[in-house]
Amino acid sequence: RYEPTWDSLDARPLPAWFDEAKFGVFIHWGVFSVPSFGSEWFWWYWQKEKRMPYVKFMKANYPPGFSYEDFGPMFTAEFFDPNQWADILKASGAKYVVLTSKHHEGFTLWGSKYSWNWNAVDVGPKRDLVAELATSVRKRTDLHFGLYHSLFEWFNPLFLEDATNVFKTRKFPTSKSLPELYEIVTKYQPEIIWSDGDGNAPDTYWNSTGFLAWLYNDSPVQDTVVTNDRWGLGSICRHGGFYTCSDRYNPGHLLPHKWENCMTIDKGSWGYRRNAQLDDYLTIEDLVKQLVETVSCGGNLLMNIGPTHDGRIAVVFEERLRQVGAWLRVNGEAIYGTTPWRAQNDTAAPDVWYTFSPKEGKVNAIFLNWPISGTLELGEPQAKLGETQVKLVGYKELLKWVALGEKGIVIALPQLTPKQMPCQWGWTLQLTGIN
Repeated sequence: RYEPTWDSLDARPLPAWFDEAKFGVFIHWGVFSVPSFGSEWFWWYWQKEKRMPYVKFMKANYPPGFSYEDFGPMFTAEFFDPNQWADILKASGAKYVVLTSKHHEGFTLWGSKYSWNWNAVDVGPKRDLVAELATSVRKRTDLHFGLYHSLFEWFNPLFLEDATNVFKTRKFPTSKSLPELYEIVTKYQPEIIWSDGDGNAPDTYWNSTGFLAWLYNDSPVQDTVVTNDRWGLGSICRHGGFYTCSDRYNPGHLLPHKWENCMTIDKGSWGYRRNAQLDDYLTIEDLVKQLVETVSCGGNLLMNIGPTHDGRIAVVFEERLRQVGAWLRVNGEAIYGTTPWRAQNDTAAPDVWYTFSPKEGKVNAIFLNWPISGTLELGEPQAKLGETQVKLVGYKELLKWVALGEKGIVIALPQLTPKQMPCQWGWTLQLTGIN
């Protein structure tokens, strides 16, 4: 059994499914999807920091005295079709999904008995959005279902009172935050608990170790559940399950501990923004590059979309997800279930990244730009005549190659028309018989 100490909890092996999955989709959805302006931190930027664009936006579009709570009933979700969401998630090639069950605004997407009149069953959609998505994902896909949960809430009076007392009192975690966590685990049995928002309070204030000990010992998901590292001030990148370290974390080198790069397709926001321009969205080339770099360095990619207040996944997000899925249908064997190779990035060709398929003993070299010369020089592999074979994934014939002394190989790529290309944005060479 795990003790409620970091020493004990950190020793728990990460369930194997998470490392094998490599790719997940993050969904930021909540009351912030109603103004859908600027950022999901809308309430904070408008009321607390009083940032000019937000203040002006409210003044121009809403009556005097309009409060953030007034957005609640406008979070309607009338187009929310959980089956359609599940089908898009499946098509993306993702192996897990993480939904914001509650962001820093405190609004829960399920009918929490600890969030009276500030939840999706009492206000707005009048639906249990968490339950609906969980059911559809489990019925229609093989994705693992996970939930994001914010520990703190910007304007909760109990939290503000505890903060004033320098967290010597613990009214908020005992009456709100912790009961919610137990509630979502027992009710929805998520296989990922993605914690966030420590509110500058230490893990002792949140009793994070007490909750995690219960989660790993006695909860209905004790054997399969995976957690992140955001469990109180100073725990990030040090304690918990996998490390996130910071938003959009992509170190570009191998890390000794399992990690995740959580990032957004919309460069400027996690929630939906009506005022986003096409330039604000990462291209499919950008996304493939992020995925390949992340997996090569031992990480998972958690790619975020923000649905609209009425429950739609905007077509630009749907297109990106389906494009990644199309790429993974060809190149998935170089991603899923792989481990890092001895080199992550090639010395001679910087836009080549490596993964290793342990079952087949194959080295995967994923190259992001097709060379004009028709030959690709790699500085890392040590090839041996009569043993080494090189294959382009999605192309039938073996490729010709020449070894460069002790280390390095030059590979002749086939001359293909755009129609004959196995895919459009990044290609995989499989090398067998490599030292």
